[in-house]
Amino acid sequence: MRFLRVFYCCYALLLFFLCMLLVIPPVVVASFFGKVRGGNFIYRLCGYWASVWFFLIGIRHRNLYEQPHDKNKQYIFVANHISYLDAPVIVKALHQKVRALGKVEVSKVPLFGFIYRNAVVTVDRSSAAARANSVRILKSVIRKGISIFIFPEGTFNETGKPLKELYDGAFRIAIETQTPIKPILFLDTWHRMHYSTVWSLNPGRSRTVFLPEIPVNALTGKDVGALKEQVRRVMEEKLKEYNAGWLE
Repeated sequence: MRFLRVFYCCYALLLFFLCMLLVIPPVVVASFFGKVRGGNFIYRLCGYWASVWFFLIGIRHRNLYEQPHDKNKQYIFVANHISYLDAPVIVKALHQKVRALGKVEVSKVPLFGFIYRNAVVTVDRSSAAARANSVRILKSVIRKGISIFIFPEGTFNETGKPLKELYDGAFRIAIETQTPIKPILFLDTWHRMHYSTVWSLNPGRSRTVFLPEIPVNALTGKDVGALKEQVRRVMEEKLKEYNAGWLE
């Protein structure tokens, strides 16, 4: 079994790299069309990349909607963060104009970093000035009619609890821009690739659950903590209801 796991992971990583090489030329062309038009195209292209890769490595993805989802409406999407596989699931699951907030360190990876820089809003969490600039960019993205995606936990949840402590950023932006929060759950990425190593990758199902939107109408800066707690409570209850695999 150990040999098969290593063989499968090598096969999957090789296909990921080959698919990336096919994607780079159109990404280069699209990068000349600006952050909005070019970025939207690159995001869709990454979705096709993820779909092909998932199909070839035997990961079956499915979106579950607890309420009808309006793809033409702007949201601030927030999700649990439990695996490296969360990234391709984002572009696989969200079929609308979206920009995710991602770590600036990933943008330094050769080849992949070029695609990453053109598809996400990067943040350097070690710098207060850089974090503030990322927030300004996210707000400008919303003003352009594009949704944003944030992992409010910041990093992988290794606690065995449904969620780690959440940061304020997503909820403050939601209130300041009057954009509703849309919580989503990644139920199976922990099973498909454990956060401890990429060599744990394995085939199987992948589910994303879209929870009902949480409006922010009339909320002010004083309500950030209450909004964060409301979202945390809803997500934790649903992770328990769906029996997320990492819960102790």
